[in-house]
Amino acid sequence: MIKVLEKKKLSENIYEMSFDAPMIAKNALPGQFLVIMPSEKSERVPLTIAKSDSNTGRVSVVVMAVGEATRELVNSDFFYHIAGPLGNPSELVDMSEEELKKEKIVFLAAGVGAAPVYPQAKFMKEHGVKTDTILAARNESLLLYEDELNGVSEVQIATDDGSRGFHGLITDCLEQLVKDGRKFTRIIAIGPMIMMKFASFKAKELGIPIIVSLNPIMLDGTGMCGCCRCLIDGKTKFACVDGPEFRGEEVDWDDALTRLKRW
Repeated sequence: MIKVLEKKKLSENIYEMSFDAPMIAKNALPGQFLVIMPSEKSERVPLTIAKSDSNTGRVSVVVMAVGEATRELVNSDFFYHIAGPLGNPSELVDMSEEELKKEKIVFLAAGVGAAPVYPQAKFMKEHGVKTDTILAARNESLLLYEDELNGVSEVQIATDDGSRGFHGLITDCLEQLVKDGRKFTRIIAIGPMIMMKFASFKAKELGIPIIVSLNPIMLDGTGMCGCCRCLIDGKTKFACVDGPEFRGEEVDWDDALTRLKRW
């Protein structure tokens, strides 16, 4: 059993949960995830690692309570089992220092996607590379990890209803930045599937490579259940073992969104 050391409410139905896991903290890389079981008979819940500190051994995940399993998770004081780190890390991890310094990255962080964006932006700052982040939500009250992201990236706020920052969709804000003369070599978009779909379309229109995370369609997290089967460049892949990150222009979004509705 793993004790939950801290549970912080970030927004309606969204919580950051922290616990001690020294081996995970030591080995975790940006982009990887955990599978957590709050009780012996509960579902396995895959969650991207939001924070990990190898010095203290503390790890944090962000959970949106939307179903039975995630509601059980946020109401737990102990976790029955945690497996990880799982999945492939961000391709940024494999770049040389020279390659990293050539990158002009803009992160698109929508909703709970702000949490998994944070370790990647932090990784870039630790390597002396400046990045931009568009932090977006439906309204101001749903913006997450603003302080954390401001500490590691140049942040532009966007809200659908105009209650804060840019008034409009995250893709509209991206297009405006490009029109204003900002040049990007890469987009990394993490958030709701529908956002990543249209971000991929916008990236193609702008001629900028884009990476997305298909974490939302994962269930088992180890490749055994087949729930996260997806079509990438016409080939069958599994988000959990082959991803979770893929090139957005290669994702069959209609297939991915259909699969999301099944679960």
